Amino acid sequence: MSRRPATPHVSHERWLVSYADFITLLFAFFVVLYASSKADQKKQAQVSQAIDSAFHALGLFPDSARKLDSLKNVSVVSKDQAVSPMNIVMGEDVLAPAKVKEDLEQVQKYMQKMLADQIAQHTVSVQMGKDGLVISLREAGFFDSGSATPHPGTLPILRQIATALGQTPYDLRIEGHTDNIPIHNPEFDSNWELSSARATRLARIFLSTGAIVPNRISAAGYAEYHPVAPNDTAAGRAENRRVDLVILPRTKTNLALPWADSDRASWHKITDDDAAN
Repeated sequence: MSRRPATPHVSHERWLVSYADFITLLFAFFVVLYASSKADQKKQAQVSQAIDSAFHALGLFPDSARKLDSLKNVSVVSKDQAVSPMNIVMGEDVLAPAKVKEDLEQVQKYMQKMLADQIAQHTVSVQMGKDGLVISLREAGFFDSGSATPHPGTLPILRQIATALGQTPYDLRIEGHTDNIPIHNPEFDSNWELSSARATRLARIFLSTGAIVPNRISAAGYAEYHPVAPNDTAAGRAENRRVDLVILPRTKTNLALPWADSDRASWHKITDDDAAN
């Protein structure tokens, strides 16, 4: 009589293998999280201070030291003490060198005095922007609507501005801006063309004076895409139709800011003589 084959044994505990694998992975995950939270904060503080010192030595972002006051004394930073993160924003600190700020503030005061009549008529404004000093020329005072040719009566003041800016060592970016009303006339098919034409026309006028060397001037057209006021009112659109003269530091080709002593003395002598008169 043949023997009956044995019934294979079925294990009901195989789930323990998968469960153990899951627990192991979960443990590893929390170990990684714990290790990340316990990074060497002292070394992070040393790196942050080293970068800050390098910028300070170059004369860039000297105010950044104030942003890292908690890192001044690295040796006393405890393991549990939070380290302040570095937050250097180029747009905010481009005017950080103290002498550059002083120079541009001096230029601002001079321009406000020289353009006092135009400022009173609300055709010109002079103010400090994120990139540098901005002299804003409103369309109403300098151009006919839809035209890139300045009024003949404004040429003397434009040449006077060019002569004054030629005494500074800073770059000049001429920016054309419009409102959001589409333009289409025999001369221009779009606001891009109008804004660019106005900027380049003023660049040519400034260059014709011989007061500013060509490698310090650039021109750009921004059409309606950089408004300073809402375009839903006539007054707002009038403010947006403008040409901005932006006096900005030479951050790429000349990091040896601020001015040479001779240039600084020359500019201050001009402003002092003007104030005396």
